[in-house]
Amino acid sequence: MSHDHSAQPVTFAIVTCSDTRSMAEDAAGAALERLIAEAGWTCASHVVVRDERADIAAAIVEAADAPEVDVVLTCGGSGLSLRDVTPEATRDVCDRDVPGIAEAMRYHSLQITPFAMLSRAVCMQRGRTLVVNLPGSTKAATENWEGIVAALPHAVKMMAGGGHE
Repeated sequence: MSHDHSAQPVTFAIVTCSDTRSMAEDAAGAALERLIAEAGWTCASHVVVRDERADIAAAIVEAADAPEVDVVLTCGGSGLSLRDVTPEATRDVCDRDVPGIAEAMRYHSLQITPFAMLSRAVCMQRGRTLVVNLPGSTKAATENWEGIVAALPHAVKMMAGGGHE
């Protein structure tokens, strides 16, 4: 399925949540940067923060509040490990739930692996910025991206006050 993304440019920020990865080791974040570029979009920032709720929340706020950023992709910390606190950090700093995107990611991934049902990922709005929790593994982050990418330009248009087509 081909999508014309050029009509709606989208600017992203990536926040990788990991106690064990540095920027050099962030393969999933690097893969997301490539996918963003392949779609003709921009990645304005990419950081790695520890799996600490306050650190993740602060990184989401910094990324989402940058005026050029439309979508913040978090990467990691949405599973069942007790260190996985990205959904909680996301809820701490966002205003509105966008459950359909998280549901779409799980639905898409369930076609590939039954482990997708273990995801606690959320998608929320902070003002006019979308915050999407993606898994930390490169394979899973890429698969989740594939499940939602077609809807992102329209979501950005709606958050900016645009009308339905």
